[in-house]
Amino acid sequence: MSEIVTRIAPSPTGYMHIGTARTALFNWLYARGRGGKFLLRIEDTDKARSTPEATEAIFKGMQWLGLDFDGDPVHQGQRAQRHAEVAHELLHAGKAYKCFATQEEIAAFRETARNEGHSTLFQSPWRDVDEKDHPDAPFVIRIKSPQSGETVINDQVQGNVTIRNDQLDDMILLRSDGTPVYMLAVVVDDFDMGITHVIRGDDHLNNAARQMLIYNAMNWPLPVYAHVPLIFGEDGKKLSKRHGATGVEDYQKMGYPASGMRNYLARLGWSHGDAEFFTDKDAQNWFDLGGIGKSPARFDFKKLQNLCGQHIASTEDAALLQDIIEFCEISEMPFSKEDLETKLAPALYCVKDRAKTYPELFDKAHFCLTSRPISADEKAIKSLTPDAILMFKSLTPQLQNANWSRETLELICTKVTDAFGTNFGKLAGPLRAALAGRTVTPSVFDMMLVLGKEETVARLMDAQQRAGA
Repeated sequence: MSEIVTRIAPSPTGYMHIGTARTALFNWLYARGRGGKFLLRIEDTDKARSTPEATEAIFKGMQWLGLDFDGDPVHQGQRAQRHAEVAHELLHAGKAYKCFATQEEIAAFRETARNEGHSTLFQSPWRDVDEKDHPDAPFVIRIKSPQSGETVINDQVQGNVTIRNDQLDDMILLRSDGTPVYMLAVVVDDFDMGITHVIRGDDHLNNAARQMLIYNAMNWPLPVYAHVPLIFGEDGKKLSKRHGATGVEDYQKMGYPASGMRNYLARLGWSHGDAEFFTDKDAQNWFDLGGIGKSPARFDFKKLQNLCGQHIASTEDAALLQDIIEFCEISEMPFSKEDLETKLAPALYCVKDRAKTYPELFDKAHFCLTSRPISADEKAIKSLTPDAILMFKSLTPQLQNANWSRETLELICTKVTDAFGTNFGKLAGPLRAALAGRTVTPSVFDMMLVLGKEETVARLMDAQQRAGA
């Protein structure tokens, strides 16, 4: 079997849509899982709408998602000469023709067809006119489509899709100014790039029949088609900005981990048994076209957050720290790389559980990222009662002389609460307030271990001084 080659071919006319990212992921998984190639083509033939900024957004989105592609990206706009060459090859082979019909004549044809109840597909009167009878006038080049029979798209997701050939017009290949149309450019580029599998949104399904006309006319082998249903919002309508963020960059800036996004997007319209949480390696090993459903997938933010939380929790601390540093570089988080490496890194083990995004993780790590004097919230202040301060006065000197281990810290706190005839819960709340200024924090022992002896004692002394003790 020949090498598998897939591609993603976005248009650089705006942000990178989450649907484009999902299509890129499917192509990446299919190729990588089979030792094949995954290529990138920038379809920038629409010069009026294509922008360098949108092109850069595609590159950045692919990089963040970890979807590495092989070789250099292909820019479709730079290949117009090759596209035109194929159109002229078809013209010389008698499989395409020059059409001199004007826009006014085409409009008149369609108006008459509508009035008479006929198909408005334009039937050019120039299809079979001998070249010696051609006028000296502008023309387009049209392909000669079959006028009877059927075209069958053998689709790996949709099944066999049959289209009557009399529903296909003689599609324009080259405009009158000599520029190629999108349909021609896509086919020529896919053939020249050696694309074996075209995995794309099912909004391109109708294009497949028209593109197959070119493949067949050129005697080129057809790629394997797999048209994937689009992504809908939770209301069952096509995903758009009214549902929330739709651009890849938005999710990156909100602090979702790339590994969680890959996992969720893979599950969005594809399944492998009941597997929900899985690694990239699992996905590459499992992904196949048969697992893609025929119905539109619904974007579920709760499922996304749940999976992202699992990925944050399961990522090794060193790799997680690097991801967080990269997140801070593109966000407005007020933490320096030094802060993250010296203050956050030691705390990751106790703050990464149950954080669904990096900002949530920062919130849980507030205790080690903040500086003295600790500003306590209203609820925390209430827990710093006179009895709590008395326990602090007993606890502090014992901590100053303690061996700094969890076992020792637990033992000291138990001795103090026993001496005061109370339980640890009565001490834990005030400790949270003194060490973090909050009532919801990681374990007080984890906070002590992360902060270290000197900082822990200093924060307890601060709390006593504020109370006038």
